[in-house]
Amino acid sequence: MSQKQLNFTEGYEELEKIVNDFESRELDLEKDLPQFERGMELAQKLQKRLKEIENKVTEINSKFNKSNDET
Repeated sequence: MSQKQLNFTEGYEELEKIVNDFESRELDLEKDLPQFERGMELAQKLQKRLKEIENKVTEINSKFNKSNDET
């Protein structure tokens, strides 16, 4: 994924495919190293993206709770 923002669902599905592939067969450490690295990269990006989404949800909740308090 390039500089654009990671789509959480697409990234998660890609990571899930990597994990399923690893679980379904015997690993070849040298051959599978790039795929393992991609999986780790995705996991890190997904964790960061999830935190951004959680922060946005908190911000939205706070905004609407403030609005309800004022009415």
